[in-house]
Amino acid sequence: MKKSILVLICFLLSFSGSAKDKFTSEQLIEKAKTFVAAKNARQQPNTTIKEIDYFISLLADDFIDEHVKFKFVYTDKSKLREDMISKLNDEVIFSSIEINEVMVGANIVFVKMTESGKVKPAHLDKIIEYNKTNIVSLEFDQLGLIKHIRRHHG
Repeated sequence: MKKSILVLICFLLSFSGSAKDKFTSEQLIEKAKTFVAAKNARQQPNTTIKEIDYFISLLADDFIDEHVKFKFVYTDKSKLREDMISKLNDEVIFSSIEINEVMVGANIVFVKMTESGKVKPAHLDKIIEYNKTNIVSLEFDQLGLIKHIRRHHG
C-alpha cells in the first residue's frame, strides 16, 4: 500500500513539474505581443541600442532565428546585436507592424502580421517601401524565452 502511494506521489510530482513548463494561451499571446512590440521598437526612426538590447533579451542563450525564405539563420546574440546596430545607420522614415492573427500551440505561437515601412538603407541610394504579410513562429523554452524563431516572409 505504501509503495503504491509513493508511486502515485512521484507520478503526480513529475506531472506537475512538467505542467509548469507549459504556458497558458493567454501567456503565450502576451509573449507574442511583446516580441512584435520589441521588433517594431527596434525599427523606428528614433531606435537606440536600448531597444535592440531589449529585443535580444527576449531570446534564450541557445536561440535560433531562421529566415526561411532567405535560407539564413542567426544563432549568436553578439552577431545579431552587431547587425542590428549597423542598421541604425539606415534612415527609417516609418515602420509599423500590425498583428492580423495569432494561433497558439504547446509553448509555440504563430503570428500572422503585416509589416509596413519606408527606409533608405545606408548602402543604397534609394528609398525602399514595403507592405508585406509575414508569418512568424515563436517557440519558447521553460523560462519563457524565445528559443526558435521561424520567419516566413511574404
